[in-house]
Amino acid sequence: MNKLKMENSLYMCPPGPHAVLLVIVLGTAINAKYQRSLQDHMSLFGDDVWKYTIILFTRPDWLGVKTVEERIESDEGLQWLVNKCENRYHVLNNLEPNNREQVKVLLEKIEEMWAENDDPYYEVDQRRAAEMETLREDADKRAKKMKKIIERQSRVLKEIFKEERQSLSELRVVLLGQKGSGKSAAGNRILFMEKIEDFKKDNEDQRVSVKHQGDFDGVKVSVVEAPGCYKNTKAPDWLKHEVHRSVSMCDPGPHTFLLVVPVHKSFTENDHREFVELLKPFTEKVWAHCMVLFTRGDWLGKHSIEDHIVREGKALQELLTKCDNRYHVFCCDCSDNPAPVKDLLQKVIDISTRNRGCFSHKDKQKKTSFLPWKKKQLTVTEEWKKREQMLIDKMMRALANEPDKTGIPSVEVARSMDEFVIPNMSGDVISEYGSISGLQRAHKNVSEWLKQRTRFSDVTSGIYSVSSASSHVEEFHENPSLDLK
Repeated sequence: MNKLKMENSLYMCPPGPHAVLLVIVLGTAINAKYQRSLQDHMSLFGDDVWKYTIILFTRPDWLGVKTVEERIESDEGLQWLVNKCENRYHVLNNLEPNNREQVKVLLEKIEEMWAENDDPYYEVDQRRAAEMETLREDADKRAKKMKKIIERQSRVLKEIFKEERQSLSELRVVLLGQKGSGKSAAGNRILFMEKIEDFKKDNEDQRVSVKHQGDFDGVKVSVVEAPGCYKNTKAPDWLKHEVHRSVSMCDPGPHTFLLVVPVHKSFTENDHREFVELLKPFTEKVWAHCMVLFTRGDWLGKHSIEDHIVREGKALQELLTKCDNRYHVFCCDCSDNPAPVKDLLQKVIDISTRNRGCFSHKDKQKKTSFLPWKKKQLTVTEEWKKREQMLIDKMMRALANEPDKTGIPSVEVARSMDEFVIPNMSGDVISEYGSISGLQRAHKNVSEWLKQRTRFSDVTSGIYSVSSASSHVEEFHENPSLDLK
């Protein structure tokens, strides 16, 4: 998105800019990395742009008694940059904002540059300008479409699970992300810690997972920050071990994995691959418990997070797809505002509700062998849960593929021939369940079937009876003080 905005800036002053001012703080060291960055940024405008570029140095007070020329001579990177601009540069003193003379001299240097060039301004490619406008309009449409789809999916899911919303006495989350992604700041933000360095203090060697606990409206909140590695480097084995340990620190398991992604940095295929590798030991089921937490949301300015997602590229979109388009945004300029944290924790509760509990990597089956009737009941129960989830997933895909239609795609829940037949939830045939209320009836139909199946079985002890979709999972206690709806 940043690259597109930069390139588009040339077309905001037709027929083209008279000058491009490359602003450099005099204290900046133009090392090899910075030099590559400058080349990449300027290449967006074409090779000829250097003929119309003047270096605008700022903060000359940093030099002390040293002159600008001495500063240039002391830095090979600066020498390269000045040569690239054919020795055109100017200094603006920030400590003298009312000094009109320094602006007058700058304009005179721009006029001298005009005289040296064949054209007084850098002529832009009008075909590219039209292409940029088309790209911008297309991206705006896709961002609006994405937001509409997600809002619609969210409404449908709330309707489906509105009778099963859980009140949790404790929330457990694990933060994953690279160094510098904002994990520590996010952890402190969630827990409203007084000192922003609390997580960093406990993680000075940056190779150990850190756990902190707090309280939000009477709910105990546990946050575990796993260590991260540097961008574009392969995750070492010790990091994979620490990620596994961070899950064990959230016994019996985390409700959500927050994948921390800063919006002010590019998200590459390597970044996506790193998250996949770190979570691979937990199998594919872990992605149902994952959500992307965007940090530095203030960098977006007036743009929405959806604008950023559709423009950032395939890698970020693939990560969000694996997380079923679950995401949240934290800004740096509202750290004292509890609303973003409240919204985040509500999303964690929604994830737990849909998954009917927290994530657990442990084998749920006991070592002792089950009796035949109990094995049969477990099989029926798991089959029901699997088919219900397939139905919900198909609903979500249908909503994504047909975002402009007001009706909900039809699904089929065939009536059981008897209490021993598992309902058909394939969704391939149109039936009466063609609305949210219809889906709820389908949902209740399967629930009632399962109750009957249990009631008419040989089991009467109630040891493994099922009363609703939220049964046989971690017990959640009522907490009247928490109302995040």
